[in-house]
Amino acid sequence: MHSKEPLTLLPTSLIIATCTLAISISTIASTGASISLPTVGREFGTPQSELQWIISAYALTAGCLLVFMGRLADVYGRRKVFVAGSVWMVAFSIGCGFAQNVISLDILRAMQGIGSAAMIPAAIGILANTFPPSTTRSVAFATFSAGAPVGAAIGSVIGGAVTQYTSSTWRGIYFVMAGLAVLPVLGGIFLIEKDVPSAEDDRRVDWLGAFLITSGLVLVVFVLSGGETAPQEWKTPYIIACLVLGVFLTVLFFCWQSYLERVRARSPMGKAPPPLVKSSLWTRANGKLAAMMAIAFLNWSCFIAWAFWVVLYYQEYMEYTPMQTVLRQVPMTIVGVLCNIVVIFIISRVPAVTIIVFSTALTGLAALLFAINDPNVTYWAYEFPAMVTSVMGADFVMATGSLFVAKVALPHEQSLAGALFQTMTQIGTAFGLTITTVIYDRVSRQKAQELGADVSSHDLRIPREAELKGYQAAQFGSLAFAGVSLILAISFLRGVGIVGHRKGDDVGEGEEKVVDDSSERRSGSDAQVENGANADEAPSRVGS
Repeated sequence: MHSKEPLTLLPTSLIIATCTLAISISTIASTGASISLPTVGREFGTPQSELQWIISAYALTAGCLLVFMGRLADVYGRRKVFVAGSVWMVAFSIGCGFAQNVISLDILRAMQGIGSAAMIPAAIGILANTFPPSTTRSVAFATFSAGAPVGAAIGSVIGGAVTQYTSSTWRGIYFVMAGLAVLPVLGGIFLIEKDVPSAEDDRRVDWLGAFLITSGLVLVVFVLSGGETAPQEWKTPYIIACLVLGVFLTVLFFCWQSYLERVRARSPMGKAPPPLVKSSLWTRANGKLAAMMAIAFLNWSCFIAWAFWVVLYYQEYMEYTPMQTVLRQVPMTIVGVLCNIVVIFIISRVPAVTIIVFSTALTGLAALLFAINDPNVTYWAYEFPAMVTSVMGADFVMATGSLFVAKVALPHEQSLAGALFQTMTQIGTAFGLTITTVIYDRVSRQKAQELGADVSSHDLRIPREAELKGYQAAQFGSLAFAGVSLILAISFLRGVGIVGHRKGDDVGEGEEKVVDDSSERRSGSDAQVENGANADEAPSRVGS
């Protein structure tokens, strides 16, 4: 249920800021750590190929637990889960700052990701529950979504400054994260309304489903993150075993969810608990929801991989200091803030398919510019436009996708549906880093061998010419992700109309207006299924 009385400007702004800060902290935890990787590697003597674990360990838990945490937030209270996740983030951010070796840092980063997994879906549910379909909701979700790419840019600035100019170097980044995470704790306690009971008649949790999907995703992401650096690389027995088991558990989860949905269709209040993720959720809007999830996965794979290799290119190949690297990324922060203003304006006027196609093309352009970049050419020729287009593409996809998911999901599914969307971006992070790392290793070693270097050692110092070829090849890999997401958007999102709301389109509680390409308007008692939704979805919305 939405608030009975509209909030005034100040509390509205503070609630949006609190929730946006949650997702910004989540991405700061990725990019802030990324820029310090070379420093960490030098302190602990860790090879470059193994540094990605510091990023992937965080993405492992932050991505794999989102669905489970989203369900807990919907059932037991979004405010409770949000505050608990924020407190957890504070505690383990401090712990990361005191890590004494790279193994303990990897473990603490994984624990830190649990806090992010709790904060983000709860924040999405809070926004959807607090603001009914209206211009304010469009502003709220656009601002929240902008928090991810803007946080990524700010994380680089904070990471570079703290690493280079403080005595704690890379450790100071985690202390800053802890300080920032205190703000959502306070906002959650003093600003967000107390939780109201879930509208569901059956509020049981599918614990078996939670175990299956969490275990399956953890194993799959573990393989993606560690396959390239394993003793025998992808042929290592434990890598093969984990991959097979992870895929099996994930497939078993979807079979179990389908079974629960069929059983409950016959006996809604029987022994079977509600499925964690309804199989029918993927077919909402004639499969357009699934397409949007896939686009988010691929676009984020491109964006995060691009950012990862840009940092290493600047610090390892160009030998820039952390702050020199940060200064070259300042345009990302500025453009990210401006994009937040622009997306609020266009999201209620331009069809979603147009925004998504344009955005995926911009993300791919950033990767292409670095793939063909000449280190001897001025920064303004290739690198500056890449900094501008990268954050524009990521920002627009996140904002449009988040609003579309909120529009399609039922009121009691908001945290879960938002968690699914965010899960795709987090797993996309691990996937993008894995594939591009494989590309970098293969291409750089092949080029090094051509130059006469001994490539048999894992500790090989790659010649500069081979290193550059590897960086460029990795960016071409990032470009491929954006290219596929562009094709998906053109192929499957046609017919999706405008997902935002104009001022004159504000509607009351329980009645959402959908604007699509045919100007068709339909309303329901809870939420409106997007253009093209299955006819059998509507009854399930009423009285759910």
